[in-house]
Amino acid sequence: MVNTQPQMQLGDELFNALVKREVVTPLTERGFALSIEDAYHIQQRLIVRRLETGEKVVGKKIGATSKVVQNMLGVQQPDFGYLLSGMLYNDGDSVPTNTLIQPKAEGEIAFILKHDLIGPGVTGADVLRATESVMPCIEIVDSRIKDWKIKIQDTVADNASCGVFVLGDRAVDPRNVDLGLCGMVLEKNGEIVGTGAGAAALGHPVNAVVWLANTLGRFGIPLKAGEVILSGSLAALIPVRAGDSLRVAIGGIGGCSVRFV
Repeated sequence: MVNTQPQMQLGDELFNALVKREVVTPLTERGFALSIEDAYHIQQRLIVRRLETGEKVVGKKIGATSKVVQNMLGVQQPDFGYLLSGMLYNDGDSVPTNTLIQPKAEGEIAFILKHDLIGPGVTGADVLRATESVMPCIEIVDSRIKDWKIKIQDTVADNASCGVFVLGDRAVDPRNVDLGLCGMVLEKNGEIVGTGAGAAALGHPVNAVVWLANTLGRFGIPLKAGEVILSGSLAALIPVRAGDSLRVAIGGIGGCSVRFV
């Protein structure tokens, strides 16, 4: 796909699916070649449509960083998407499930930036210097692609399968916790449904942010001061529905909870 017109049409289709809470057939099954670069152009169109409704960019996310999530989704490399103001919830909030389509939840570490990061050439030391704090986070991913039948191009085009995200009850200095070794426990309705550690995100959450900064740098896109950066799931994705409650606890960082109504 080279012509920008199909890219815009597919971005509009995904936006309409988001608004109507509907699914679409996989873009990679439409009978044309769809490159990852094409998929990011489709993603940009989807984001433009959302910004036109009054939402604002509040951060970025890295998706498919852990092997367990890559295997679940059938993708073998990370991707990125945009976090928008309409996606943000706070610890203890209730998320209405009628705003989602086929949600799955994951626990991860969020970075809050105090300085811009502009790749290429960003290092782990740069990431730590630019980070104001880290927080526990529950990301609820969602897909406009029918039955989560996605290839990497599908999830990229669909804004890295973004749904909503919930920030936790504490913000801590990343220098005061071992982000690679800190353990994560995810509970659903009081039962443990997932465990992991920081190392699940590309070997270390800082590595994930390095990857994101340098990848976005090739597109001329910075990570900006004040933005929230989600560094990737630390365990398998957990399906959720109305009536469920989730809590994630990350050693040395804190906890985060959310209810689905």
